[in-house]
Amino acid sequence: MNTTQALVGIIMGSDSDLPTLEAAIAICKQFAIPHEVAIVSAHRTPERMVHYAKTAHTRGLKVIIAGAGGAAHLPGMVASLTPLPVIGVPVPTRYLQGVDSLYSIVQMPRGIPVATVAIGNAQNAGLLAVQILAAHQPELLEKVQQYRQDLSQSVLDKQTNLDQMGSQNYLKTFGSN
Repeated sequence: MNTTQALVGIIMGSDSDLPTLEAAIAICKQFAIPHEVAIVSAHRTPERMVHYAKTAHTRGLKVIIAGAGGAAHLPGMVASLTPLPVIGVPVPTRYLQGVDSLYSIVQMPRGIPVATVAIGNAQNAGLLAVQILAAHQPELLEKVQQYRQDLSQSVLDKQTNLDQMGSQNYLKTFGSN
C-alpha cells in the first residue's frame, strides 16, 4: 500500500490470487496511482468484505479491482455493496482454467454492473482503473495517451526488426512476444 490516500483498491479472495493481481499493482505503480492491496474473501471473511465494500468510497477509493477464482463471488458481492465502479478479474483455476470465474463475474444481474476483463488479465484491469481516474485528471489522461503512443511505437519497432531480420532470426532473437 502506498503512503498517500489510496484511490484504487485491489482486493482478492485469497493470497493465491496475488500472482495474477500483481499486474494490476504494477500498473498502479507505473502510473503513480496510490493504491491498497487486501485479501478480502467473500466466503471466509464475509463481514470483512461487507465492511470493505461499504466504506470504500468514504475512505477515498475511486475504483475497486476485485480478483477471484472458482465461484468468484467477490467482485459481484462487492459491487452490490459499493457505489464505486468494480472491475472483476477472473483468476485462472486449476481445473476449469478460469472459465468458471469468468462466467460468475460477467453474469451480473441488471443494476449491479461489474466491468470484467479477460481471464488472468489484471494488467487490463489496472489500465481500466487508470482510465476511469484519468477522466477527471488531465495530467493522468496525458500519461494514458503517452502509454498508448508507446504501445503503437513498440509495434512499429517490432515490424522494423522483423523486416530487417526475417522471421526465423527474429524468433531466435526475440521469441514470440
